[in-house]
Amino acid sequence: MVSKDLLKQAKEADKSPGVYIFKNKSGEVIYVGKSISVRERLLSHIVSRGGKSQDIVRNAVEVSIIPVLSELESLLVEAQLIKKHLPRYNVSAKDDKHPLYIKITTEEFPKITTSRNDGERKARYFGPFPSSSTVKQVLRQIRHTFPYCSQKRLTKRPCLYSHLGLCAPCPNKINGVSDLDSRLELTKKYKSSIRKILLLLSGKTKRLEKSMLGEMKAAALRQDFETAAELRDQLRKIVYITKPYEKAAAYLENPHLVADIRTEESRILRKALLPYYPQLKTLSRIECLDVAHTGGKSTTCSLVTFVDGEPEKNFYRRFRIKTVKKVDDYASLKEALSRRLNHLEDWGTPDLIVIDGGKGQVTTAVETLHLHSRGENISTPREWTLEIPVIGLAKRFEEIVIPLPNNKFKSLRLGYRNRGTQLLQRLRDEAHRFARSYHFKLRLKNLLPTK
Repeated sequence: MVSKDLLKQAKEADKSPGVYIFKNKSGEVIYVGKSISVRERLLSHIVSRGGKSQDIVRNAVEVSIIPVLSELESLLVEAQLIKKHLPRYNVSAKDDKHPLYIKITTEEFPKITTSRNDGERKARYFGPFPSSSTVKQVLRQIRHTFPYCSQKRLTKRPCLYSHLGLCAPCPNKINGVSDLDSRLELTKKYKSSIRKILLLLSGKTKRLEKSMLGEMKAAALRQDFETAAELRDQLRKIVYITKPYEKAAAYLENPHLVADIRTEESRILRKALLPYYPQLKTLSRIECLDVAHTGGKSTTCSLVTFVDGEPEKNFYRRFRIKTVKKVDDYASLKEALSRRLNHLEDWGTPDLIVIDGGKGQVTTAVETLHLHSRGENISTPREWTLEIPVIGLAKRFEEIVIPLPNNKFKSLRLGYRNRGTQLLQRLRDEAHRFARSYHFKLRLKNLLPTK
Protein backbone atom coordinates (compact mmCIF):
# COMPACT_ATOMS: atom_id res chain seq x y z
CA MET A 1 0.00 0.00 0.00
CA VAL A 2 1.48 3.35 -1.10
CA SER A 3 1.16 6.19 1.41
CA LYS A 4 -0.91 9.19 0.30
CA ASP A 5 1.93 11.58 1.13
CA LEU A 6 4.33 9.63 -1.07
CA LEU A 7 1.86 9.59 -3.98
CA LYS A 8 1.30 13.34 -3.60
CA GLN A 9 5.03 14.05 -3.57
CA ALA A 10 5.50 11.97 -6.72
CA LYS A 11 2.72 13.79 -8.58
CA GLU A 12 4.05 17.20 -7.57
CA ALA A 13 7.67 16.44 -8.58
CA ASP A 14 9.23 18.23 -11.55
CA LYS A 15 9.81 16.55 -14.89
CA SER A 16 13.42 17.78 -14.92
CA PRO A 17 16.61 15.71 -14.32
CA GLY A 18 17.33 14.87 -10.72
CA VAL A 19 18.19 12.38 -8.00
CA TYR A 20 15.49 11.05 -5.69
CA ILE A 21 15.87 9.52 -2.22
CA PHE A 22 13.29 7.19 -0.68
CA LYS A 23 13.16 7.18 3.13
CA ASN A 24 11.25 4.97 5.57
CA LYS A 25 9.34 6.11 8.68
CA SER A 26 12.58 6.09 10.71
CA GLY A 27 14.19 8.54 8.28
CA GLU A 28 16.54 5.87 6.96
CA VAL A 29 17.53 6.12 3.27
CA ILE A 30 16.39 2.88 1.62
CA TYR A 31 16.90 3.68 -2.06
CA VAL A 32 18.62 6.31 -4.22
CA GLY A 33 17.80 6.68 -7.90
CA LYS A 34 18.18 9.11 -10.78
CA SER A 35 16.20 10.05 -13.86
CA ILE A 36 16.02 12.65 -16.62
CA SER A 37 12.36 13.08 -15.57
CA VAL A 38 11.97 12.58 -11.84
CA ARG A 39 8.15 12.71 -11.78
CA GLU A 40 7.76 10.02 -14.43
CA ARG A 41 10.35 7.79 -12.74
CA LEU A 42 8.69 8.11 -9.31
CA LEU A 43 5.26 7.31 -10.73
CA SER A 44 6.71 4.29 -12.54
CA HIS A 45 8.02 3.02 -9.17
CA ILE A 46 4.53 3.37 -7.70
CA VAL A 47 2.67 1.56 -10.51
CA SER A 48 5.37 -1.05 -11.13
CA ARG A 49 4.54 -4.69 -10.45
CA GLY A 50 8.18 -5.62 -9.89
CA GLY A 51 9.02 -6.97 -6.46
CA LYS A 52 11.83 -4.50 -5.76
CA SER A 53 9.79 -1.39 -6.69
CA GLN A 54 6.82 -2.63 -4.68
CA ASP A 55 9.02 -3.21 -1.62
CA ILE A 56 10.53 0.27 -1.94
CA VAL A 57 7.21 2.17 -2.16
CA ARG A 58 5.62 -0.04 0.53
CA ASN A 59 8.38 0.77 3.03
CA ALA A 60 8.89 4.42 2.02
CA VAL A 61 6.92 7.26 3.56
CA GLU A 62 8.64 10.19 1.87
CA VAL A 63 10.89 11.02 -1.07
CA SER A 64 13.48 13.80 -1.24
CA ILE A 65 14.38 15.22 -4.63
CA ILE A 66 17.64 16.89 -5.65
CA PRO A 67 17.30 18.74 -8.99
CA VAL A 68 20.47 18.67 -11.10
CA LEU A 69 21.61 20.31 -14.31
CA SER A 70 22.55 17.30 -16.44
CA GLU A 71 22.40 13.53 -16.75
CA LEU A 72 26.13 13.21 -16.06
CA GLU A 73 25.75 15.23 -12.87
CA SER A 74 22.90 12.97 -11.73
CA LEU A 75 25.24 9.96 -12.11
CA LEU A 76 27.88 11.55 -9.89
CA VAL A 77 25.42 12.75 -7.24
CA GLU A 78 23.69 9.35 -7.15
CA ALA A 79 27.03 7.54 -6.73
CA GLN A 80 28.07 9.84 -3.87
CA LEU A 81 24.76 9.41 -2.01
CA ILE A 82 24.84 5.62 -2.39
CA LYS A 83 28.39 5.53 -1.04
CA LYS A 84 27.34 7.71 1.91
CA HIS A 85 24.07 6.01 2.92
CA LEU A 86 24.51 2.41 1.63
CA PRO A 87 20.75 1.99 0.98
CA ARG A 88 19.44 -1.56 1.33
CA TYR A 89 17.85 -1.60 -2.15
CA ASN A 90 20.93 -0.31 -3.99
CA VAL A 91 22.58 -3.71 -3.76
CA SER A 92 24.61 -3.65 -6.98
CA ALA A 93 26.14 -0.24 -6.31
CA LYS A 94 26.64 -0.95 -2.59
CA ASP A 95 28.58 -4.15 -3.27
CA ASP A 96 31.05 -2.36 -5.53
CA LYS A 97 33.78 -2.30 -2.86
CA HIS A 98 36.93 -2.41 -5.00
CA PRO A 99 38.04 0.91 -6.50
CA LEU A 100 38.24 1.17 -10.25
CA TYR A 101 40.90 2.92 -12.35
CA ILE A 102 40.87 4.25 -15.88
CA LYS A 103 43.87 2.73 -17.63
CA ILE A 104 45.61 4.13 -20.74
CA THR A 105 48.37 1.97 -22.23
CA THR A 106 51.55 3.38 -23.78
CA GLU A 107 51.86 1.12 -26.84
CA GLU A 108 51.90 2.24 -30.49
CA PHE A 109 48.11 2.56 -30.44
CA PRO A 110 47.22 3.32 -26.80
CA LYS A 111 44.11 1.55 -25.48
CA ILE A 112 41.71 2.88 -22.86
CA THR A 113 40.15 0.39 -20.45
CA THR A 114 39.18 0.02 -16.80
CA SER A 115 41.31 -1.84 -14.26
CA ARG A 116 41.04 -2.99 -10.64
CA ASN A 117 44.73 -2.37 -9.95
CA ASP A 118 47.40 0.12 -11.00
CA GLY A 119 50.40 -2.20 -11.07
CA GLU A 120 51.47 -1.93 -14.72
CA ARG A 121 54.33 0.57 -14.88
CA LYS A 122 54.04 1.31 -18.60
CA ALA A 123 50.43 2.43 -18.33
CA ARG A 124 48.81 5.70 -17.19
CA TYR A 125 46.14 5.41 -14.47
CA PHE A 126 43.44 7.80 -13.35
CA GLY A 127 41.52 7.19 -10.15
CA PRO A 128 40.65 5.33 -8.07
CA PHE A 129 36.91 5.84 -8.44
CA PRO A 130 34.36 4.48 -5.94
CA SER A 131 31.68 3.42 -8.44
CA SER A 132 32.40 1.26 -11.49
CA SER A 133 29.05 2.03 -13.10
CA THR A 134 29.76 5.77 -12.92
CA VAL A 135 33.26 5.37 -14.39
CA LYS A 136 31.95 3.29 -17.28
CA GLN A 137 29.19 5.75 -18.09
CA VAL A 138 31.61 8.68 -18.00
CA LEU A 139 33.98 6.78 -20.32
CA ARG A 140 31.10 6.14 -22.71
CA GLN A 141 30.43 9.87 -22.86
CA ILE A 142 34.12 10.61 -23.47
CA ARG A 143 34.14 8.01 -26.23
CA HIS A 144 31.36 9.83 -28.07
CA THR A 145 33.60 12.91 -28.04
CA PHE A 146 36.99 11.33 -28.74
CA PRO A 147 36.71 7.81 -30.24
CA TYR A 148 39.31 5.37 -28.90
CA CYS A 149 40.26 1.69 -29.00
CA SER A 150 39.63 -0.64 -26.06
CA GLN A 151 40.56 -4.01 -27.63
CA LYS A 152 43.27 -6.00 -25.89
CA ARG A 153 44.69 -7.36 -29.14
CA LEU A 154 44.73 -5.95 -32.64
CA THR A 155 43.30 -7.92 -35.54
CA LYS A 156 43.13 -7.36 -39.28
CA ARG A 157 39.49 -6.30 -39.28
CA PRO A 158 37.90 -3.12 -37.95
CA CYS A 159 36.21 -3.71 -34.58
CA LEU A 160 32.52 -3.30 -33.80
CA TYR A 161 33.11 0.13 -32.24
CA SER A 162 34.68 1.23 -35.52
CA HIS A 163 31.43 0.51 -37.35
CA LEU A 164 29.60 2.56 -34.70
CA GLY A 165 31.98 5.50 -35.12
CA LEU A 166 33.33 5.06 -31.57
CA CYS A 167 36.81 3.86 -32.58
CA ALA A 168 38.04 6.17 -35.32
CA PRO A 169 40.43 5.77 -36.91
CA CYS A 170 40.44 2.13 -35.79
CA PRO A 171 43.98 0.75 -35.11
CA ASN A 172 42.92 -2.51 -36.80
CA LYS A 173 42.08 -0.53 -39.93
CA ILE A 174 45.32 1.46 -39.72
CA ASN A 175 47.30 -1.80 -39.59
CA GLY A 176 45.77 -2.79 -42.91
CA VAL A 177 46.84 0.40 -44.70
CA SER A 178 49.79 -0.23 -47.01
CA ASP A 179 50.46 3.37 -48.07
CA LEU A 180 53.00 4.78 -45.59
CA ASP A 181 51.81 8.41 -45.78
CA SER A 182 48.16 7.43 -45.22
CA ARG A 183 49.16 5.19 -42.33
CA LEU A 184 51.16 7.98 -40.67
CA GLU A 185 48.28 10.44 -41.09
CA LEU A 186 45.76 8.03 -39.53
CA THR A 187 48.16 7.17 -36.69
CA LYS A 188 48.66 10.88 -36.01
CA LYS A 189 44.90 11.43 -35.87
CA TYR A 190 44.36 8.52 -33.46
CA LYS A 191 47.17 9.64 -31.11
CA SER A 192 45.76 13.17 -31.18
CA SER A 193 42.50 11.84 -29.71
CA ILE A 194 44.41 9.97 -26.99
CA ARG A 195 46.37 13.13 -26.07
CA LYS A 196 43.11 15.05 -25.75
CA ILE A 197 41.66 12.36 -23.50
CA LEU A 198 44.79 12.52 -21.31
CA LEU A 199 44.38 16.29 -20.96
CA LEU A 200 40.69 15.86 -20.17
CA LEU A 201 41.27 13.23 -17.48
CA SER A 202 44.18 15.24 -16.04
CA GLY A 203 41.87 18.18 -15.48
CA LYS A 204 43.70 20.39 -18.01
CA THR A 205 40.48 21.37 -19.74
CA LYS A 206 41.42 25.01 -20.37
CA ARG A 207 44.60 23.94 -22.15
CA LEU A 208 42.62 21.38 -24.16
CA GLU A 209 39.93 23.85 -25.16
CA LYS A 210 42.51 26.49 -26.16
CA SER A 211 44.35 23.95 -28.30
CA MET A 212 41.17 22.75 -30.00
CA LEU A 213 39.95 26.29 -30.58
CA GLY A 214 43.24 27.01 -32.36
CA GLU A 215 42.81 23.88 -34.48
CA MET A 216 39.24 24.89 -35.34
CA LYS A 217 40.26 28.39 -36.46
CA ALA A 218 43.15 26.99 -38.52
CA ALA A 219 40.79 24.52 -40.23
CA ALA A 220 38.32 27.33 -40.98
CA LEU A 221 41.09 29.53 -42.47
CA ARG A 222 42.14 26.77 -44.86
CA GLN A 223 38.41 26.26 -45.65
CA ASP A 224 38.36 22.75 -44.21
CA PHE A 225 34.90 23.36 -42.80
CA GLU A 226 34.17 19.68 -42.16
CA THR A 227 37.10 19.41 -39.74
CA ALA A 228 36.21 22.77 -38.17
CA ALA A 229 32.62 21.60 -37.57
CA GLU A 230 33.88 18.32 -36.05
CA LEU A 231 36.15 20.22 -33.65
CA ARG A 232 33.31 22.61 -32.77
CA ASP A 233 31.04 19.70 -31.87
CA GLN A 234 33.80 18.12 -29.78
CA LEU A 235 34.27 21.38 -27.90
CA ARG A 236 30.57 21.48 -27.06
CA LYS A 237 30.73 17.93 -25.73
CA ILE A 238 33.81 18.72 -23.64
CA VAL A 239 31.99 21.62 -22.01
CA TYR A 240 29.12 19.28 -21.17
CA ILE A 241 31.34 16.49 -19.81
CA THR A 242 33.51 18.82 -17.72
CA LYS A 243 30.74 21.13 -16.57
CA PRO A 244 31.50 22.33 -13.03
CA TYR A 245 30.12 19.66 -10.77
CA GLU A 246 28.10 20.68 -7.74
CA LYS A 247 28.49 18.16 -4.94
CA ALA A 248 25.46 16.43 -3.45
CA ALA A 249 25.99 18.36 -0.21
CA ALA A 250 25.55 21.64 -2.08
CA TYR A 251 22.15 20.51 -3.40
CA LEU A 252 21.09 19.32 0.03
CA GLU A 253 22.14 22.59 1.65
CA ASN A 254 20.38 24.69 -0.98
CA PRO A 255 17.21 23.11 -2.44
CA HIS A 256 16.98 26.06 -4.88
CA LEU A 257 20.49 25.64 -6.30
CA VAL A 258 19.31 24.92 -9.86
CA ALA A 259 16.97 27.93 -9.78
CA ASP A 260 19.86 30.09 -8.52
CA ILE A 261 22.06 28.89 -11.40
CA ARG A 262 19.31 29.68 -13.93
CA THR A 263 18.99 33.17 -12.43
CA GLU A 264 22.75 33.65 -12.76
CA GLU A 265 22.60 32.60 -16.43
CA SER A 266 19.95 35.23 -17.16
CA ARG A 267 21.84 37.90 -15.20
CA ILE A 268 25.09 37.29 -17.11
CA LEU A 269 23.35 37.29 -20.50
CA ARG A 270 21.41 40.47 -19.71
CA LYS A 271 24.61 42.21 -18.56
CA ALA A 272 26.28 41.32 -21.88
CA LEU A 273 23.33 42.62 -23.93
CA LEU A 274 22.57 45.73 -21.87
CA PRO A 275 25.01 48.06 -23.72
CA TYR A 276 23.11 47.34 -26.94
CA TYR A 277 19.60 47.07 -25.48
CA PRO A 278 19.33 49.52 -22.53
CA GLN A 279 15.58 48.82 -22.37
CA LEU A 280 16.26 45.18 -21.45
CA LYS A 281 15.05 45.32 -17.84
CA THR A 282 14.54 41.57 -17.42
CA LEU A 283 15.16 38.28 -19.20
CA SER A 284 12.35 36.32 -17.66
CA ARG A 285 10.86 35.13 -20.96
CA ILE A 286 13.05 34.28 -23.97
CA GLU A 287 11.79 32.82 -27.26
CA CYS A 288 13.83 31.11 -29.98
CA LEU A 289 12.93 30.31 -33.59
CA ASP A 290 14.48 27.69 -35.87
CA VAL A 291 13.59 26.60 -39.43
CA ALA A 292 13.76 22.97 -40.60
CA HIS A 293 13.21 21.48 -44.05
CA THR A 294 14.56 18.95 -46.56
CA GLY A 295 15.36 20.58 -49.86
CA GLY A 296 12.61 23.12 -49.30
CA LYS A 297 9.95 20.46 -48.68
CA SER A 298 7.85 20.09 -45.52
CA THR A 299 9.29 23.36 -44.20
CA THR A 300 8.54 24.10 -40.57
CA CYS A 301 9.58 26.64 -37.97
CA SER A 302 9.62 26.06 -34.24
CA LEU A 303 9.05 28.56 -31.47
CA VAL A 304 10.24 27.48 -28.02
CA THR A 305 9.93 29.53 -24.86
CA PHE A 306 12.10 29.55 -21.74
CA VAL A 307 10.72 31.20 -18.60
CA ASP A 308 13.27 31.92 -15.87
CA GLY A 309 15.78 29.75 -17.70
CA GLU A 310 13.57 26.64 -17.97
CA PRO A 311 11.49 25.31 -20.92
CA GLU A 312 7.81 26.33 -20.68
CA LYS A 313 6.14 23.93 -23.10
CA ASN A 314 2.72 25.49 -22.73
CA PHE A 315 4.09 28.39 -24.81
CA TYR A 316 5.72 26.22 -27.50
CA ARG A 317 4.38 26.75 -31.03
CA ARG A 318 5.15 25.16 -34.37
CA PHE A 319 4.45 26.68 -37.76
CA ARG A 320 3.95 24.86 -41.02
CA ILE A 321 5.27 27.27 -43.65
CA LYS A 322 2.54 27.97 -46.23
CA THR A 323 3.83 30.74 -48.54
CA VAL A 324 7.33 29.41 -49.30
CA LYS A 325 7.59 26.55 -51.80
CA LYS A 326 11.37 26.40 -52.25
CA VAL A 327 14.59 26.53 -50.22
CA ASP A 328 14.41 29.95 -48.58
CA ASP A 329 15.18 30.01 -44.87
CA TYR A 330 14.85 33.79 -44.71
CA ALA A 331 11.35 33.88 -46.20
CA SER A 332 10.29 30.95 -44.00
CA LEU A 333 11.59 32.71 -40.90
CA LYS A 334 9.82 35.92 -41.94
CA GLU A 335 6.48 34.12 -42.30
CA ALA A 336 6.78 32.33 -38.94
CA LEU A 337 7.88 35.44 -37.05
CA SER A 338 5.10 37.53 -38.63
CA ARG A 339 2.53 35.00 -37.50
CA ARG A 340 4.07 34.99 -34.01
CA LEU A 341 3.93 38.79 -33.76
CA ASN A 342 0.22 38.77 -34.58
CA HIS A 343 -0.36 36.99 -31.25
CA LEU A 344 1.47 39.26 -28.81
CA GLU A 345 -1.73 40.01 -26.90
CA ASP A 346 -3.00 36.45 -26.46
CA TRP A 347 0.33 34.53 -26.39
CA GLY A 348 2.29 37.15 -24.45
CA THR A 349 5.33 39.27 -25.27
CA PRO A 350 8.89 37.94 -24.88
CA ASP A 351 11.70 39.93 -23.31
CA LEU A 352 14.10 38.67 -25.98
CA ILE A 353 13.86 36.83 -29.31
CA VAL A 354 16.74 34.54 -30.30
CA ILE A 355 17.22 33.43 -33.90
CA ASP A 356 19.18 30.29 -34.76
CA GLY A 357 21.58 31.76 -37.31
CA GLY A 358 23.87 34.63 -38.20
CA LYS A 359 23.63 38.03 -39.84
CA GLY A 360 21.25 36.99 -42.64
CA GLN A 361 18.67 35.48 -40.31
CA VAL A 362 18.98 38.37 -37.84
CA THR A 363 18.49 40.92 -40.65
CA THR A 364 15.28 39.15 -41.67
CA ALA A 365 14.04 39.17 -38.07
CA VAL A 366 14.88 42.88 -37.69
CA GLU A 367 12.97 43.75 -40.87
CA THR A 368 9.97 41.72 -39.75
CA LEU A 369 9.92 43.25 -36.27
CA HIS A 370 10.30 46.76 -37.67
CA LEU A 371 7.52 46.30 -40.22
CA HIS A 372 5.26 44.97 -37.47
CA SER A 373 5.93 47.95 -35.18
CA ARG A 374 5.67 50.56 -37.96
CA GLY A 375 3.24 48.85 -40.30
CA GLU A 376 5.32 50.03 -43.25
CA ASN A 377 6.60 48.12 -46.25
CA ILE A 378 10.22 49.29 -46.28
CA SER A 379 13.65 47.69 -46.33
CA THR A 380 15.99 47.47 -43.36
CA PRO A 381 15.92 50.97 -41.81
CA ARG A 382 19.01 53.06 -41.13
CA GLU A 383 17.64 54.28 -37.82
CA TRP A 384 15.25 52.14 -35.85
CA THR A 385 14.12 51.08 -32.41
CA LEU A 386 13.02 47.47 -32.08
CA GLU A 387 9.82 46.73 -30.23
CA ILE A 388 11.39 43.50 -28.92
CA PRO A 389 15.17 42.94 -28.63
CA VAL A 390 16.46 40.32 -31.07
CA ILE A 391 19.80 38.51 -31.35
CA GLY A 392 21.19 35.55 -33.30
CA LEU A 393 23.37 32.64 -32.21
CA ALA A 394 25.77 31.60 -34.98
CA LYS A 395 26.89 27.96 -34.67
CA ARG A 396 30.39 28.38 -36.09
CA PHE A 397 31.97 29.91 -32.98
CA GLU A 398 28.82 30.24 -30.86
CA GLU A 399 28.84 33.98 -31.51
CA ILE A 400 26.00 36.20 -30.35
CA VAL A 401 25.00 38.38 -33.33
CA ILE A 402 23.54 41.75 -32.29
CA PRO A 403 22.01 44.09 -34.91
CA LEU A 404 23.08 47.75 -34.80
CA PRO A 405 21.81 50.82 -36.69
CA ASN A 406 23.07 51.47 -40.24
CA ASN A 407 22.98 47.78 -41.14
CA LYS A 408 25.91 46.96 -38.87
CA PHE A 409 26.36 44.08 -36.45
CA LYS A 410 28.22 43.32 -33.25
CA SER A 411 29.53 39.80 -32.68
CA LEU A 412 30.04 38.73 -29.07
CA ARG A 413 31.99 35.66 -28.01
CA LEU A 414 31.34 35.12 -24.33
CA GLY A 415 33.06 31.71 -24.34
CA TYR A 416 31.77 28.14 -24.28
CA ARG A 417 31.80 28.02 -20.46
CA ASN A 418 30.03 31.34 -19.98
CA ARG A 419 26.65 30.77 -18.33
CA GLY A 420 25.00 33.26 -20.69
CA THR A 421 26.25 31.27 -23.69
CA GLN A 422 25.07 28.03 -22.10
CA LEU A 423 21.57 29.46 -21.65
CA LEU A 424 21.43 30.41 -25.34
CA GLN A 425 22.80 27.01 -26.37
CA ARG A 426 20.13 25.16 -24.41
CA LEU A 427 17.48 27.40 -25.96
CA ARG A 428 18.84 26.94 -29.50
CA ASP A 429 19.23 23.16 -29.14
CA GLU A 430 15.66 22.82 -27.87
CA ALA A 431 14.33 24.91 -30.79
CA HIS A 432 16.29 22.71 -33.20
CA ARG A 433 14.92 19.52 -31.63
CA PHE A 434 11.34 20.80 -31.69
CA ALA A 435 11.60 21.98 -35.32
CA ARG A 436 13.08 18.70 -36.54
CA SER A 437 10.50 16.57 -34.73
CA TYR A 438 7.63 18.41 -36.45
CA HIS A 439 9.46 18.38 -39.79
CA PHE A 440 9.96 14.60 -39.62
CA LYS A 441 6.32 14.17 -38.68
CA LEU A 442 5.27 16.05 -41.82
CA ARG A 443 7.70 14.08 -43.98
CA LEU A 444 6.35 10.80 -42.65
CA LYS A 445 2.80 11.97 -43.30
CA ASN A 446 3.69 12.80 -46.92
CA LEU A 447 5.38 9.45 -47.43
CA LEU A 448 2.50 7.34 -46.16
CA PRO A 449 -0.31 6.67 -48.63
CA THR A 450 -3.60 8.43 -47.93
CA LYS A 451 -6.66 6.26 -47.46
